[in-house]
Parts: sequence; structure tokens; C-alpha cells
Amino acid sequence: MRTSHLLGTLLLAVSCAAAAAPPPQYLFVDDSSPILIDRASALKIWQAQVDDNMRLRLQKLYPVAKWGFVSQVQGGFTTDGVCVITARAVLVPRVLGSRLVFKPQRSATAFASKPSATQEECRTLAAGKLKDAVVAVRSALIASP
Repeated sequence: MRTSHLLGTLLLAVSCAAAAAPPPQYLFVDDSSPILIDRASALKIWQAQVDDNMRLRLQKLYPVAKWGFVSQVQGGFTTDGVCVITARAVLVPRVLGSRLVFKPQRSATAFASKPSATQEECRTLAAGKLKDAVVAVRSALIASP
């Protein structure tokens, strides 16, 4: 009799822990120039562009265990003082749990330049172009509601 109560309690505890666990997240790799954007800012841009409803639809089509995302923001200043940016957002396959294979399934690239920009203006431009690339990849993966 005690064993059945103990087993029932254990089963209840495990099911409550599973229900309270956070939803699975995509593996995210940022390969950007740190003078243009840091990893935390890049991740924040990705998360801001995919709400919970879109995330659920995306995870049905592209399971977290099989896919991940890469962002790349490169560029800088030319000798003339022009800020030149290229930002790329990519969906890639995931292998062996914590590794991604750079074999793009979907990708988008955004470009921009701004003459006589300050370092902060160049960083703002970089963040904006990454947002544009993420929105383009998102729209290629799932239709907006």
C-alpha cells in the first residue's frame, strides 16, 4: 500500500516538474564583429522578432532538436569614414546536441552604409540590419498571422 502512494507521489512530482520546465530553445550562435553588436544584443533582436505564437508554429515545422540559428554582422569603417554593414540571419541543421552544421536551409542578408557615421550610429545601423535579416528569414519560414 505504501509503495503505491510513494509511486503516485513520485509520478505527480515528475509530471509537475515537466510542466514547469521552460519551453525548449533553439541553439543560437552569433558570429558577429563585437565592435558592431554583442551576442546578447543579437539574441535580443532574434527573440523580439518571434512572439510565442510564432515560436510554437516555428517549432512544429523546424523542431528545436534538429535546427538552430546563426547570426553574422560584419563590416566597419572605410578609409573615407563610411560605415558599411552586412547582416545575415541563417537557419542551419543541428547535430550532436550542441553543434550546428553551417549548411544553410534558409538565410537572408541585409546591407547598409552610412557616410560620416559615429561608432554608435554604426552600431545602431548594424542592429537594424540584423533585425531586417531576421524578419526576412522568419517570413520565409512561417507566414505571419
